[in-house]
Amino acid sequence: MEYIKTKIEGVWICEPRIFDDARGYFMETWHEEDFNKNIDQKVTFIQDNQSKSTKGVLRGLHYQRGEFSQAKLVRVLQGEVVDVAVDLRKDSPSFGQHIAVTLSETNNRQLFIPRGFAHGFQVLSDVAVFTYKVDNIYAPQAECSIRYNDPDLAIEWPFTNPEEVLLSEKDLNKAVAFKEAVVF
Repeated sequence: MEYIKTKIEGVWICEPRIFDDARGYFMETWHEEDFNKNIDQKVTFIQDNQSKSTKGVLRGLHYQRGEFSQAKLVRVLQGEVVDVAVDLRKDSPSFGQHIAVTLSETNNRQLFIPRGFAHGFQVLSDVAVFTYKVDNIYAPQAECSIRYNDPDLAIEWPFTNPEEVLLSEKDLNKAVAFKEAVVF
């Protein structure tokens, strides 16, 4: 696995080595000791989640606050998405900044997002199967959402026309402005 630092401290792109032959391919997608050594922090994932979405679906920007904050390792099994992480660590030099990375079944990239970030993705392909590891339990009482199109964040999502963006009722009605978000 190759670990690539991003412009935001603590966020990493992870690119697996792929071994192709006439039968198909093989790649290692997770190795705890190697991961923790290379990103220089200790992460213990306790749960895997998976979603399936159609073109234009935007999930996010989600996070959990306080003791329920989660680190995530995300990847795409089928299709293609733009994945976004927003730094909510108030003492960070990159507070309020974001990173956007294309993840696909073709590039096999993964994105590691540490605790203290909001996270979301938008589907570019007809269908996308998205999977992620988390290091903490889901706690609905700690769940928060920031508006995906908040002008203070200035995220350049691929689809911006309201007719092209498919949001959950929760993201439509309960997401708050970045200025109102709980930060770490």
